[in-house]
Amino acid sequence: MKKKNIYDMTIDSLVYPNSATGTIEGRRVSVKNGLPGQQLSVQITKLRRNRVEARICQVTDRAPYEVDSFCEHFGECGGCARQTVPYERQLDIKLESINALFAQNDIALRVAKIIASPSIYHYRNKMEYSFGDLAKGGQLNLGMHRKGRFYDVVSIPRCHIVDDDYNTITAALERLCRTEGWAKYNRNSGEGVMRNLVIRKGCFTGEILIGLATSSASFDVQKVVDTLLALQLKGQIVGIYHLINDDVADVVKPQPGDHLVYGRDYFYEKICGMTFKVSFHSFFQTNSRGAEVLYREALALIPDLDDKVVYDLFSGTGTIAQIVAQSAKSVQAIEIVADAVAAAKQNARDNGVTNCTFLTGDVFKILDEVTEKPDVIIVDPPRAGMTPKTVQKIADYDVAQILYISCNPKTMVANLKDFFARGYALKSCFLVDLYPHTPLVEAVALLTK
Repeated sequence: MKKKNIYDMTIDSLVYPNSATGTIEGRRVSVKNGLPGQQLSVQITKLRRNRVEARICQVTDRAPYEVDSFCEHFGECGGCARQTVPYERQLDIKLESINALFAQNDIALRVAKIIASPSIYHYRNKMEYSFGDLAKGGQLNLGMHRKGRFYDVVSIPRCHIVDDDYNTITAALERLCRTEGWAKYNRNSGEGVMRNLVIRKGCFTGEILIGLATSSASFDVQKVVDTLLALQLKGQIVGIYHLINDDVADVVKPQPGDHLVYGRDYFYEKICGMTFKVSFHSFFQTNSRGAEVLYREALALIPDLDDKVVYDLFSGTGTIAQIVAQSAKSVQAIEIVADAVAAAKQNARDNGVTNCTFLTGDVFKILDEVTEKPDVIIVDPPRAGMTPKTVQKIADYDVAQILYISCNPKTMVANLKDFFARGYALKSCFLVDLYPHTPLVEAVALLTK
C-alpha cells in the first residue's frame, strides 16, 4: 500500500459519526461519509503504522438499500450526506453505530431503541448560510459549502430540510447582492463585505429572526431590510440583526458592533405547550417537533419529582427547567450565555413558572454558589461535553439520578466513563433522531447510584 495510490474498497462498518471502514491489503482503512455495503474507489491520504485514511474518489457500486436522492443539490452540497438511505435504514445505522461506540468503550449496556423525528423534511428551525463562490473572482453565491471544499460555496435554491421561507429569503438576498455588486469577504485580503446569513424561525409560531454577518466595510444595509420586508412569506419577519465580523475566523458569534436594523433580536417558539423567547445567539434545539419528543421521552425516565430539587445544568433558554418545574419542588438552572439566561427569566414569567432560579456563568464555578442541594441533576452540555472536573463536582452531590442529554454521543461516552469511576451505573439509554439525513443523533442516558 502506498500513499496517494488509488484502491478499491468495500465498506463493512461505521465509526460514529461519519467515518466508514473497510479493508485494503489486510489493513483497515477509514474514509468519511461512506455507507455499509458501498464499493468505493479511494485514494490513500494518510499512511501510518496504526492508522490508514483515504478519501472517496468514486462510489463504484451503491449499497443494496440505497435509493435516489430527493434533493437536486445532493453530491454538490456538503449537507444531508445520508439522503440516499431510506429513513428507516438511517435509524438502524445510527443505532448500530452508537452500540458499536459503546462496545468500543467497554460499556456493556446495549441501546435498545431510537425514536424517529416527527418530520424528516422541513424540520429545522435554524440554518446558517455562507457567502462565497465556486472560483476565484466568480459570481457570488449564498448557500452551503461545497462537499469536501471548505472555501467553495454553492447556491441552494431549494433546501428540503427547511421550509420555503428560508429558500425565498436566501434567493432574494443573493439576487440583491449580485445586483448591488456586494462581494464576499476575503479572509486573506480583508476585502469584501458579505460573510454569513443566519435564519431562525419558530416552527409553531412562524416568527422569523434573521442575522446578516458582514465585515465593517460600508454598504447600504437598509436595502437588505427593505428587500426582506417586501417578501411574501408564510411566516413573519420579527427582527433583522446586523453582525459585524472582521476576524479571520468565519464564525457567527457576538461582536461589539452587532446591532438591530429592524424589529427585535429574539423570536418566540412553543415547546410542550409553553412559549419560549429565543435570543439570536441562544442555544435552542434545531428541530422543534423533535425536541418535544426528546423532552417528553427523556423526562419520563425521572417521573417522580414531587418535592424534589432539580439542577438543570447548561440550561440554555430554560426549556427543560420550566417543563420540569411543573412537577418538581424547585429547579436551579445554570447557563453561561447571559442572553439565554435573560430570555429564560422572561420565559418563566410569561409561562407563570415561579419555582425556577436562573443563574449565569460557568457551571463548574456557579455550582459553588448554589446553597439548595439537589435530589436529581439534569445535564445537557454542548458538543464538547463536560470537563472531568465538572463531572467530579456533579458526582460529589451523590444524587440518586443523573439524566444526561447529549448532542454528541462521543463526548457523552467519555463523560459516562468518568461517572462510572465515581460510582454511577448506566441504567438506560436511548436515541432520538433530531437530524434526519445526517449522521448525527441525540442520546439520552440515565445514571443511577
